[in-house]
This record gives sequence, C-alpha cells and structure tokens, in this order.
Amino acid sequence: MSALRDALRDLPETVFADLLESDDAYLLVIDLPGATAETVDVRVSAGRLEIEARREKDLPTEFRYVEEERALFLDAELPLPPDATGADAEGTVDRGVLELRLPKAGAKPDTSIPIADADT
Repeated sequence: MSALRDALRDLPETVFADLLESDDAYLLVIDLPGATAETVDVRVSAGRLEIEARREKDLPTEFRYVEEERALFLDAELPLPPDATGADAEGTVDRGVLELRLPKAGAKPDTSIPIADADT
C-alpha cells in the first residue's frame, strides 16, 4: 500500500486525495471540483488504477484570467495495493468528490469501474 500512498503524494498540489482502509476494502476519495460521472473514467489494468477526469470552468464574459491554477483535466495512474482488486469495485461522484471502493483480494486483469452520480 505504500506505493499508492507515495503516488498520491505525487498528484498535483491542486488535487486533494484521501486513502482509507477497512478489513475488506480500500476507499480512495479524490476532490475533482466540476467533474461528474459522465466526465470521469476509471479503469484497473495490470495492477494500476487509471483515472481520467475533466471538468468545465465557466468564465463570466466580463472577466479574464489573471492567474489560472485549476486544471481542466486530471490524468493519473496509481499503483493498486497488492491486495486490492478491480473486481466488484464501485465508484460515485457527489458534488465533485470521487469515491472509489476497491475490494481486497482476487484481482481481474483488466476491469472498468462504473462511476455513478451519488444522487442516482
């Protein structure tokens, strides 16, 4: 699990993430303001968690950027803990917060994780 913890530290400073663990699963929580279930794609492949997310930023017509720090895209590849699996993984997005529940043991080689809005 330390490889995943280290990889989370390497995410851009503007991305906040928490990693939680229970007896049977890991819970990865990532703040992605402006992202929705339709704009987030998560896959598990070859022992790695691949997260692609995009968000939209509304720019009022009377304003222009002086400084822009919020990226439109997140493309992250994180190592799974050795005992985590993509099988039966679940994900939700609620108000721009992505929660991925990753069960422990028995990984499938390549798995897409469905992401749903938490309200549905």
